Amino acid sequence: MLRPVPARWFEVLVAHDDAAPALAALAAGGAIELEAQPAEAMLVPLAELRPLLERYQELARLYQPYWPAPRPRRTTAPASAREVLLRALGRLSMWHASAASLVRVLQAREHELTELDTWRTFLGHFRERPLDCELLVRDGPVLSRRLYVFAAPVDLAPPAPALSLRVPLREESGLLVIAPHAAMETFHRQATALKGRYLELPRWLHARAEENLAALERRRQRAQHGVERLRRVLARLGEACALPEALADIERLRWFAEHVPRLPASEHFAWVTGWTGAPETALRAAIERAALRALIRFPHPPAGLTPPLLLSNPWWVRPFEIFARAFGVPGRAEVDPSMLLAFIAPLLFGYMFADVGQGFVLVLVGLALARRYPVTRLLVAGGAAAMVFGLLFGSAFSREDVLPALWLHPLDDPLTVLGVPLAAGAALLALGLLLNAIEAHWRGLLARWALTDAGVLVFYLGALAGILHAPLFWLAAVGLAWYLLGHYALERRPAAVVVAVGGLLEQVFQLAVNTLSFARVGAFALAHAGLSSAIVVLAGAAGHPLAAFVILLAGNVVMIALEALVVSVQTTRLVLFEFFIRFLHGEGRPFRPLPQPPSPS
Repeated sequence: MLRPVPARWFEVLVAHDDAAPALAALAAGGAIELEAQPAEAMLVPLAELRPLLERYQELARLYQPYWPAPRPRRTTAPASAREVLLRALGRLSMWHASAASLVRVLQAREHELTELDTWRTFLGHFRERPLDCELLVRDGPVLSRRLYVFAAPVDLAPPAPALSLRVPLREESGLLVIAPHAAMETFHRQATALKGRYLELPRWLHARAEENLAALERRRQRAQHGVERLRRVLARLGEACALPEALADIERLRWFAEHVPRLPASEHFAWVTGWTGAPETALRAAIERAALRALIRFPHPPAGLTPPLLLSNPWWVRPFEIFARAFGVPGRAEVDPSMLLAFIAPLLFGYMFADVGQGFVLVLVGLALARRYPVTRLLVAGGAAAMVFGLLFGSAFSREDVLPALWLHPLDDPLTVLGVPLAAGAALLALGLLLNAIEAHWRGLLARWALTDAGVLVFYLGALAGILHAPLFWLAAVGLAWYLLGHYALERRPAAVVVAVGGLLEQVFQLAVNTLSFARVGAFALAHAGLSSAIVVLAGAAGHPLAAFVILLAGNVVMIALEALVVSVQTTRLVLFEFFIRFLHGEGRPFRPLPQPPSPS
């Protein structure tokens, strides 16, 4: 599980007319990537389907809101992509010929409903204010009367001479204007330039607001019933024309033309080739379920093709693949660290966020959001680790007097809290150097690693041991000699030793800086304990149990929100820039699955 797995090569020989449904069936699982081999004869669906799809797009711009949801056919007779698309467009044209006039009437009813809703809001402002609306709609040879509606308040002065009244209309702004015809025309040009729309005052307005609202509701109900009746008629017409099935066929072929522009093909057959991460049985079953005229096999990939790489991990490790993917996909001769990070990342997070209660909240948040935001599954592991370290440090919702500390209270022994992460960081860096050795073995360069980089590992461990016990510094001297003699043995010239000294100094300096970086883990653990203590002190000084509870609750909420973000950033930084740089380069080819075909909605 420490090594990426190359995707398998697959080949499907499919009847020419079944190419589109075959690809839809294979792509439904999101586990194939197409890679066409060079061929003289190529099937180019986009060239022959483009004019037909453009016709579909024209109709969709006009009528898509009035179409039923696509519904795939249960059985599909073999036919070419062009034949299927022509048949579907024929159904669509049949529907259009009968429905176009109905849609125009429906749009008029919907527009009427929109205007009535605007007038309902407008008239609602005059329930308690005297306004004789009947006077507004009486014809006259001199004055125009209009209600202008803007998406947002605008700084537009009404014409002079004129009467105007600004009225808020929910999310819009209304301006009632009464002005001479000539002045109104000038104002109209200014208002339309600001994307304002206008409504002519209805002739049915009465003097009293209650009468207007009652009349408006009667008109609105009639318009609503008309809309519902027309939509039922359109739904029946769609079923009569088999429009749901036709739309499903068009959407599938549009997906086919967009994502599979070319396929090797002859007059009767198409050749679908590419990579898959799914089991062989899954692809065979997809072809069989679709009842397609196709044969599938899984030979060795052609020479010269580089397979994409897959990270093969158990379900509980997959959330941690996000760290490795931030560097790129590990190459075939690189370690996939996801399995290790499933333990390392939660431990780093939990040490810095040690609290039983707050960790439990993170677990609940992670479980609640996992389905919608998969990345929050990391909070489950991090929260569980925080609960474990909370037990060790004796902290529950910032209080240290509820649970006994199974190990120590951080503020009582800060040097130990700082020292443990340094030791763990040194072990983690040494692990990174060992993983580099494994990669050297996979590349066939283990002997070179043993002569050179092994000396760096011995020097690093000897220097750490010497810091703890001075007589052990001799191990660092052994590592230095090992490294220099190894370079000399490889190149057989004294100048190589001088260059090797510079390389060793650079690596040792990086290792020293990386090791010290892990002190931030202990520092954040102490900061967490100090902030918890401050919250408890403030709650204790409140002087009232309710006030103390509010302060404690607010403090914990702020700590969870703020520290969860900060600790996540620090954990990511330590993993990417201290641990990964020892062995990971992200040189693999990523697996880019063919997008899944459109599903009915």
